[in-house]
Amino acid sequence: MKKLKIADGIHMLSMNVEDILFEGIWEIANGVTLNSYIVQGEKTAIIDGVIGWDGIPETLYRNLAEIGVDPKKIDYLIVNHMEPDHSGWISNFRKIKDDFTIICTDQAGKMVSSFYGEDRIKIVKEGDTLDLGRGKVLSFHPVPNVHWPDTMYTYERGTKTLFSCDMFGAFGRLGEHCFDDELTPEEMDFFEAEGIRYYSNVMATFTPSVKRAIEKAKTLEIKTIAPGHGLVYRKNPQKIIADYVRFSRYAEGAGKREVTILWGSMYGMTAKAVEHTEGILQREGVKYHKLEMPLESESEMVATAFRSAGIIIAAPTYEYKLFPPVAAALNELGRKKIAGKTAFRFGSYGWSGGAEKELQEIMERTNLKWDFVESVEFEGAPKKEDLIRVEAGVLELIGKMKEKTVE
Repeated sequence: MKKLKIADGIHMLSMNVEDILFEGIWEIANGVTLNSYIVQGEKTAIIDGVIGWDGIPETLYRNLAEIGVDPKKIDYLIVNHMEPDHSGWISNFRKIKDDFTIICTDQAGKMVSSFYGEDRIKIVKEGDTLDLGRGKVLSFHPVPNVHWPDTMYTYERGTKTLFSCDMFGAFGRLGEHCFDDELTPEEMDFFEAEGIRYYSNVMATFTPSVKRAIEKAKTLEIKTIAPGHGLVYRKNPQKIIADYVRFSRYAEGAGKREVTILWGSMYGMTAKAVEHTEGILQREGVKYHKLEMPLESESEMVATAFRSAGIIIAAPTYEYKLFPPVAAALNELGRKKIAGKTAFRFGSYGWSGGAEKELQEIMERTNLKWDFVESVEFEGAPKKEDLIRVEAGVLELIGKMKEKTVE
């Protein structure tokens, strides 16, 4: 566990967690950090307290002692968000101290009670404050549905530090460098990719609420953004705010000048057209990602499609419907509400078609409103004329992508 000073009277405890499925779903190949923050005035508050993933609270208590904080003298536990990766130590902490107060929103309070049986709760609403003494004044600002309905910001007025919880977070383990002004160019690229993966996997469904939370952050004078996962931004906090604005646009159809080929092939017929498509994209200088389903993880599939301005769906008909692994991937993109993408589909069929019909059903049911180039279907292996039609579709897709490209 890392112990870092954020500002006078404010410390972060951060630990890397690996080899888990985030939320029990998302593969995170590069790990994730869990960040807790301690604010000390005459009284002490801990924000989003976490323990080791093994559930051992002594790890946290020992590290608190090493920065001069007696766990028995913590007065307030501020729960910005009730998800157990931010609140899981409450019951253990109650065993060593029985008079601390939990501060949270009304919706979080109901869950604190149902999850942990707590009743020593102070409910806060927009603009409420808590004076810890010695110039440390916290204010509270609900940002519901980011990504749970109970979430709030906590803001320390003296140091102008925003404790943003899941907002402005990212996947990725922290190494030697934990602040934005310490990053090497390689680390900057790493956290750009991990930020996109995090937003697409965790936040994309709630993009309208995220956009409102961005606007609320802009009303505060911020010197430092301290999220529950990932880097602390102290040199240029506006950078991560701008990134989240960009990510919200990716969720609404924009993307990098990249194409995701979301594909599957039973006996290699559709694969022949995929290979032809790769040659076209290479010739046109368009970066692409080739994701064969079901071999790719859902986490990678969602993140890659999310950041791409163009999607090529290359999938055959299977039992009168769309190749099931690709259909499942599209349904997941629908669940995440990754809307407005520019798309093109081609695929093989044998004794009957049907893939195109199910594709349209998925699009209507999920309301993704993708902008489709006319699909190309071919019987058996693609013939020369089929590949000419595929090429025309790919070139039209590239042209349509231009208006939605945001790097």
